[in-house]
Amino acid sequence: MRTPRLITLIAATTLSAGLAACGSTSDGPGDTADGSDQDALWRWRHMHPGTGGSTASGGSVGAGGVTASGGATASGGATASGGATASGGATASGGATASGGATASGGATASGGSVSAGGTTASGGSVGVGGVKASGGSTGAGGATGSGGSTGSGGSGGRTIPTHCSGALPAGATAADVSHPTTVVGSGTAASCTFSALSAAVAKGGVITFDCGTAPVTMGVTATMKLPTTKDTVLDGGNRVTLDGQNAVQILNYNSPNWMALETRVTLQHLMLINGKTTPTAAIPPAPAPCSQGFNDGEGGALYMRDGNLTVIDCTFSHDQAAQLGPDTGGGAIYITGSKRGALIVGSVFTGNSASNAGALGGLFAELDVYDSVFQGNTATGNGANNDDASKCSSMNNGQHEIGSGGNGAAIYQDGGASTNVVLCGVDVTDNHAGSGAFGGGVFMTSNDFSGTITVQDSTITGNTGGSWTQANSGVTNLGTAFGVNAKSATVVNSTLQGR
Repeated sequence: MRTPRLITLIAATTLSAGLAACGSTSDGPGDTADGSDQDALWRWRHMHPGTGGSTASGGSVGAGGVTASGGATASGGATASGGATASGGATASGGATASGGATASGGATASGGSVSAGGTTASGGSVGVGGVKASGGSTGAGGATGSGGSTGSGGSGGRTIPTHCSGALPAGATAADVSHPTTVVGSGTAASCTFSALSAAVAKGGVITFDCGTAPVTMGVTATMKLPTTKDTVLDGGNRVTLDGQNAVQILNYNSPNWMALETRVTLQHLMLINGKTTPTAAIPPAPAPCSQGFNDGEGGALYMRDGNLTVIDCTFSHDQAAQLGPDTGGGAIYITGSKRGALIVGSVFTGNSASNAGALGGLFAELDVYDSVFQGNTATGNGANNDDASKCSSMNNGQHEIGSGGNGAAIYQDGGASTNVVLCGVDVTDNHAGSGAFGGGVFMTSNDFSGTITVQDSTITGNTGGSWTQANSGVTNLGTAFGVNAKSATVVNSTLQGR
C-alpha cells in the first residue's frame, strides 16, 4: 500500500558546502564482520560507570557540542519536500523504552526485579542510564539486592548518554520483564549462541533472552529474521549481545499487510544492532535529472516495521544502512510505517548510520517519541529533497512527477499526518548531515495535514548541517537551522537549538 505525499516545496535553500550526499557510512574504519568495531563500541558505552547506580553525570555525548551553521533557513518557512510512502507501506509504532531500567526511589529497578519498599541496592546494585537489569534482582526485606543485584550482563555501570529529560517518562518506558523467557538462546558459551537458534527464536516470538557466557558476544546475522505479527516479541541482549548484519543483510523485519491497525508490539532492549544493510530492488524508472533517481524500497537497515508498535530501550544502532538514494526511502537504522501507537525510544544511541532519508530513525504515519538518547554522526545520503513538479519532470513515480532524490532528516525523519507527533526529551542530536539541497540535518518532520505536533524539551541539537525551515500554525515559529518542519504546533522547553 502506498500513501502519496501531499506536500509541496514552496521555498528552497542550499545545504552547507561540502555536504553533498557524503557517501554512505556503510563501514567505518575498523568495521569487520568479526565484530572488531563492536569491541570499541562496548568500551564507549561503558567507559563512564554510573555512580552508586544513579545516572552518570555529564551524560550528553556530542562532538564538542559546538553549534555549526547548519545551512541557510528557507525563506518564508515553506514546506519542504517530504516523502511519500516508500514501497512496503507504513511503519509500525512503538512502545516506550526506558533508560536501561529506570531508577526507583531508594534503588534501581532491574528488568525482572523491583525494589522492595524502602530497600536500597547493594553497592553497584543500581545502574546508570544504559546499565543492565540485575538478573532476578528484586530486593528482599531490608533492601539488600538479591542474586544479580549488582549490574548484570554488560558490565558495571552504564554508558554516558543524556538523562536531561525532566518530565515523567510515558507508560511503557521501562524494560520488559524477561524473568520467564519463552526461549533462551545458548547454553552458557559463546559457541552455543548460533544464528540458527536465534532465527528460530525470533520466528517463534515471545520473550527471548541469551545465555552466551560472561563475555560480550557478537552474532553474525546471515539472513533477515522475520518477526511474527500476531504476537508480541521481546528481544533482550542483556547488554552482552551484538547482532551484526555484516554489511550484507537487514537484521529484523516485521511486515503486516494492515495499516495503523495492530496492537502487536516489538521490544528491543539491552542490545546492539550493527552493520545492518538493505539491498533495494525497486529501481525508479530511468528519467533524466532533476527527475528522481534511485529506489522506492530498501528501508530500515537494522529494522523495518509496518503496522506494528515498537519499543527500544537501552540499545545501540551503529553503521546500519538503508537504500542510499531515492526520494521516499530511508531509515538507516529503523524505519517504521503505518503504526497505530508509534515508536518509543529511551536511553539509546544511534551513531554512524546512513540512508537516503532518515539517516538513523525514520517514521511514516508513525509517532516518534524519543527520550534520553543520542544521535551522532548519521547521514542522509540522498540529494535534492523531494517534490512534485510536472514542469521539471514529465515522468511519473509514485503517482507524482517526482523531482529530487532525498537527503532529508539526517538523524530523525517523520512524514505523514493523522495526528502522528514527534516528541524529543533529553535528546542530544549532534553532527548529523543532510544531503545536498535537502533539509533537516537534525530533524525533519512534515505533517501533511498539519495535525501533528513537535515538542523539544531538555535537548541539545547542535553541529548539524542541512537546509531548514519551520512552519507551525501555533507555538514556536523558528526551530533554528537543524529542523525542517511542518506542524500544527511547535513547542521548545529548556533546549539548545542551533541557529535559534
